[in-house]
Amino acid sequence: MKILLTTKGTEWDSKMDPRFGRTEFFFIYDEETEKIDIYDNRSIANEAHGAGPKTAQIMSEYNINVLITGNGPGGNAGAVVSQMGIKVFVGAGEMTVKEAFDAYKNGDLRET
Repeated sequence: MKILLTTKGTEWDSKMDPRFGRTEFFFIYDEETEKIDIYDNRSIANEAHGAGPKTAQIMSEYNINVLITGNGPGGNAGAVVSQMGIKVFVGAGEMTVKEAFDAYKNGDLRET
């Protein structure tokens, strides 16, 4: 299973980014291989409109199963994520990546 966390950095101890569409990085953890991939999403900050759907489109290229974030995708991006069949868990905005991952594994985040 591939899990994507929206983050402000590239390490397990990095802070989560509560935003989805304008998140700074994707921290992608593959539970089967224990491999970590990082995607730098900072260029999306220059987009005037449509950041969420564009971010969701980029995310689709990684075959993600679970999204962990702070506030969750907005309306248009949420529709795209839903169509991809990705489970979304929110409430991790004030955590580190490791804390958010552990909270997900322990069932402490809310599924939308």
